[in-house]
Amino acid sequence: MSGFGTGLPLSLVPTAATALHMRPDTHDSARISAQQQIWRRPRMNFQCGATPHGVISARRAVVLKDLPWISRRPSGSSATFFSLALLLMCFGNRSIAQTPSPLQEWQYVNAVPLMPVFQPTIPETTLLLGAGGEDRPLYDGAHNYRFVGGPIFDLRYRDIAFFSTGEGLGINLVRGTNLTAGLAVAYDFGRKSSDDISNLRGFPNIGRAPVVKLFANYVVSKDFPLVIRLDARQSVGRGTDGVVGDLSAYFPLPGSSPRLIMLAGPSVTWGSQKYLERRFGVTPAESAVSGHPEFRPTAGVSGAGLGYSATYFVTPHWLVEVDAAWRRLLKSAEDSPITERDSSAAGAFSVSYKW
Repeated sequence: MSGFGTGLPLSLVPTAATALHMRPDTHDSARISAQQQIWRRPRMNFQCGATPHGVISARRAVVLKDLPWISRRPSGSSATFFSLALLLMCFGNRSIAQTPSPLQEWQYVNAVPLMPVFQPTIPETTLLLGAGGEDRPLYDGAHNYRFVGGPIFDLRYRDIAFFSTGEGLGINLVRGTNLTAGLAVAYDFGRKSSDDISNLRGFPNIGRAPVVKLFANYVVSKDFPLVIRLDARQSVGRGTDGVVGDLSAYFPLPGSSPRLIMLAGPSVTWGSQKYLERRFGVTPAESAVSGHPEFRPTAGVSGAGLGYSATYFVTPHWLVEVDAAWRRLLKSAEDSPITERDSSAAGAFSVSYKW
């Protein structure tokens, strides 16, 4: 989630990673046929911004320079195109970690942290609008998948504030060249037991709620643009709900170009005992109704995964983004009787227009 941009010519290249984080259902008949044999999917819903972490997400394009593996800057009008490829972002719940998903948390942020390193002059405002779709599990550990689709919205004021489907409403409290950190508020769509009554019978719903997130990003250097990201999220207003956080690292991939920007990297998720109990625990009362054995998770690492993001600039204003990710539940999350699938993949696709 998402939340990653990357473009880098030797002289001047944009790294854009603005996309919607919604695991896309397969987009061609061949993929759909193959996927149907692996995943059972009870239904398809169209929900505005209902991505795994809460909402659809978009990202920003960033102008990167002087990376040896990126093609050199073309001359003429092409240079104008590169300079137009700026960053994008969104409003959403993505990182707010409500319903974790195979998409990595960093995929909802993408190349935003690289912007100050490769583009000293930040635009005063940027706006991006689009739409996309995502194919994702009904909830963390579910066997069934659901396709969701909706709009993308991304508005940013300099490097100070943002409002988007991917990052929520937030502010950067620390704004250095290599280090950025801040606070954001997004929205979590929770989990409905009725979505999978055969597995969640007797379990209370996890209601919708706003989520507060603290985050920090560190870019190692311009010559070695590895982004290290740390975030912690806590829902507000839905009773005892614990804290969850992610440690991620991602990097622009060789083969990127001024028009095709690729990023990839792993992340690890940690959850408090309250957070994991709410999603993976089974109380005596829930056991009596559901038939699942009692289970009490413990705090610790709950998952790890790998994500890939690609952004393609069709024109100076139109861009397409594709995201793919794989995630495996670990320890208490993996051992829970609620967990039907301890590893899952996800994909997202979006088309956006930038002003």
